[in-house]
Amino acid sequence: MKKIIFLMMSMLLFQGCSSQIYVSPEALENMVNAKQLTFMAEKANSSNPDVINAANSIPTYSASQMMRLDYGYTLVLKKNSITAALPYFGRVYNANIYNTDKQGINFSSKDFTITQEQNKKGTYFLKITPRDVSHINVLHLEIYKNGKATLSVNAQDRQPISYDGYIMKNEETKK
Repeated sequence: MKKIIFLMMSMLLFQGCSSQIYVSPEALENMVNAKQLTFMAEKANSSNPDVINAANSIPTYSASQMMRLDYGYTLVLKKNSITAALPYFGRVYNANIYNTDKQGINFSSKDFTITQEQNKKGTYFLKITPRDVSHINVLHLEIYKNGKATLSVNAQDRQPISYDGYIMKNEETKK
C-alpha cells in the first residue's frame, strides 16, 4: 500500500514539473520565419530598484506579485507593421504627461528592421529596430522552443525593462 501511494505521489510530482508547451515547434518555426506572431506579456521585470522597493513595501505583497500583468498586453509583429501595447514601470527621463502614447511602451511602426538568429538549442533571437519611433531604440525578443518568450525594451528616454510571456498566433481580422 505504501508503494502505491509513493508511486502515485511521485507521478503527480513529475507531472507538475513538466514544462508547458504554448505552441507546437512546427507552428512556432512558421510564425518566426514569417515574422507573424504575437508576444503576450504575463510579467514585467523592472530594472529600477526604486520600483522593486516600493512594491515590496506594500504589506502582504511582493514585487513578484505586483509585476504580474493582466491579459492583453502585447507586441504584435506582422509583415508590414509592429504594434506594442505594454505597461512601463521605471524611471522616465523626459516625462511628457500630456502625450499618453509615451506613458507606457505604446507605439506602432511601419518602418523597421528585424535580424533573426537561432542557437543550437532551438532558441530564436529577434532584434527589432523601429526607425519611425523616436523614443524606442531596440527590442530584443528571445523565443524558446516551448513558446515562452522574453522581450527586452531599450528606449531613449527611460530605463530598460523586460517582459516574460509567451508567443501565440496573430488574431485573424475580419474584413
